[in-house]
Amino acid sequence: MTAMTWPAIRTILDGAVVTAALAAVSILLSLPLGLLLALLREGRIPGVPALLAAFVSLVRATPFVTLVLFVYFVLPAAGLELEPVPAAIVALTLNTAAFSSEIWRSALVTFPRDQREAAAAFGMSERATFIRIVFPQIWRANLGPLVSEVTILLKCTPAVAVIGVVEITRAAGRIGAETYEPLPPFLVATLIYTALIATLVRGQRVVERRIARRFGLARP
Repeated sequence: MTAMTWPAIRTILDGAVVTAALAAVSILLSLPLGLLLALLREGRIPGVPALLAAFVSLVRATPFVTLVLFVYFVLPAAGLELEPVPAAIVALTLNTAAFSSEIWRSALVTFPRDQREAAAAFGMSERATFIRIVFPQIWRANLGPLVSEVTILLKCTPAVAVIGVVEITRAAGRIGAETYEPLPPFLVATLIYTALIATLVRGQRVVERRIARRFGLARP
């Protein structure tokens, strides 16, 4: 790995910081947004469920690279002009929110109706029922699928290079082009991606163990 000098490694690490930041912000935005989409689709506001269902279907059917280009190049025509990094965050957030909304919605649809009815019988409002009874259970049940969706978000980040964001893959590509030795930088980039995803999976297991201890659940 003669091509991997410290400046080259530093460049990839800088790209890793960008990737981690993009993923972190997008996760914090997309999972609550996905839950909101699911709640609105299951709500009773006329026209909203159908409109949101069409939006979710459109985003899920759109290739992520196309979505990135749409946010960066098409939205300015509607008066919303974004710099590359904010545009990347918007695209990642919309994509992950659309997919995670289906995970949340599936849990809401299959949630036992008798628990809602029992809460109503005790005089609990719909809001209180959701916060105290529904959400804790669907969160625990959906932890695995949501983490899987988050790992997919992380794997989507190289696509934002098309609008000039220098994340891990683009940084590695630049080094490979400059040194004519693409293998070392891309090997380092792969190891960093592996470490990031392993951290997510490790975090999931820690949370699952804490949930199991708190609620007396048997670990799978």
